Amino acid sequence: MIARAFTGAFADRVETYRRRVDERLDTILSSGTTPQRLLEAMRYSVLGSGKRVRPLLAYASAELCGVDAGVDAIAAAVELVHAYSLVHDDLPAMDDDDLRRGRPTTHRAFDEATAILTGDALQALAFEVLCTDEALSARPDRQVRVIRWLAEASGPAGMVGGQALDLAAEGRRVSEAELEDIHRRKTGRLIRAAIMMPSELAELTDDERAQLDVFASDIGLVFQIRDDLLEVEQDTATLGKSAASDIDNEKSTYPTVLGVDAARARADEIHARAMRALKSLGPASAGLEWMSDFILKRAY
Repeated sequence: MIARAFTGAFADRVETYRRRVDERLDTILSSGTTPQRLLEAMRYSVLGSGKRVRPLLAYASAELCGVDAGVDAIAAAVELVHAYSLVHDDLPAMDDDDLRRGRPTTHRAFDEATAILTGDALQALAFEVLCTDEALSARPDRQVRVIRWLAEASGPAGMVGGQALDLAAEGRRVSEAELEDIHRRKTGRLIRAAIMMPSELAELTDDERAQLDVFASDIGLVFQIRDDLLEVEQDTATLGKSAASDIDNEKSTYPTVLGVDAARARADEIHARAMRALKSLGPASAGLEWMSDFILKRAY
């Protein structure tokens, strides 16, 4: 059953949710047992100026589902996996980028070996967070389903598989179908997981869960299409990362495959489809609606 709608605009709660996940991440990344240089690199890679889109989606989904206990752990775990993926994406063997979130990438601020270990540590830590959270552990059957969402989104069927396909496609023009597959795996699956993980803590009907999954899958694709467009619309200073990265690495993107105008139209089309599924879930979906509009219209 979908929860009753929150009072007040989700926008008024965004900074509160950002503080919640940042405080949880700060606590997680304060372990006295982690080697000091590794811990410094992990904190550098996670804490700072990130938009926290994936945690915010988790909180908005939790509002829809009427749950709160355990959601901080979900939000933190998803952000840890996201941060790990960025650290590894930026490596010389991958995209070879020097700038991330307006400052040197982890392998530039530290060194390449430390960056590899940082990514490894953040990924493992994400699952430790979900396995040890008291609220999640109180319902082990639900906890396992939450963990499975993140594992599948992060692994060969999801993000890592998408990264492999993305690397294999460098230097050649791919079809729109191939590009969609890459984007849904590399970026979309983690966004989908951020939205679906809180739903495992709620009592949704099969139809409600199916509609939420349609929205979650499509809004992840919209996010990456918008990301592709930003690389041709904005400069490096605005993005906080290299605006020429995709061009330098000869990657296929929605603007290169479809053209800029057609890419914008495709993002609008998929966004509209996502919104139809979301609106079927009633007024409690207002937070996810706000997030979907932010994803479609963001300028950085």
